[in-house]
Amino acid sequence: MSIIQIKGGGGTTAVDRTSFVGTRIPPEIQGMIKHLAKLDKVTFTKILKVVVGAILGSEISPQSLKSIIKDNITEEVFAFLYCGIDKLVKQAIKIPSTSLKQEYFIQDLQELQIPAEFHEDLVSCVFGSVRSQLDQHLVSARPRLPSLDHLDWRVDVTISTGVLNRVLVRGVTMDMTLSDGSIKSFEMTVSKFQDLRFQVASVLSEMEKLEKRSILKIKD
Repeated sequence: MSIIQIKGGGGTTAVDRTSFVGTRIPPEIQGMIKHLAKLDKVTFTKILKVVVGAILGSEISPQSLKSIIKDNITEEVFAFLYCGIDKLVKQAIKIPSTSLKQEYFIQDLQELQIPAEFHEDLVSCVFGSVRSQLDQHLVSARPRLPSLDHLDWRVDVTISTGVLNRVLVRGVTMDMTLSDGSIKSFEMTVSKFQDLRFQVASVLSEMEKLEKRSILKIKD
């Protein structure tokens, strides 16, 4: 969510911001909205609990679905509601809780034509105690490349080859151990190794400068 303050000629300040769902309403949420008018709060709460459980990695049991799908809610309607609520919650928790204010969140729900009786449950989900669990699960489940765990290097000297009897060329062999347990090995010339050392030192120096700024702290 982005917030832009615009100052007028008379000194007044207007706030122009983007909804937490983005500039365009996702089709999943659009498909859900038309079914919310006929939905009671108890059923909405049940679906929301199923959605939160699924985000946290819990399996959806057939019993929980049977208790929701009744005569007034078909499987097709349930699919629209589930997908819409799931998308809405995920869009909301994408934004850090420190950036998304509760008052703006409720205002966005009103603009999306989400009935007011459902606001309390959604606010509790996005700003309540379950938020920390959702954040932790999303971070752990986020796809990422393996990181560097350990780095070894050694200098090898090529004494001779099949063509020349005396070469004496130095080279550096690098062994990188990654967080997934794999080991990547490659070779480079001494000049390239010195260039790598210089670039790493430059990056570390820039990081130290950034850490000294009060507005930015680099954490491990």
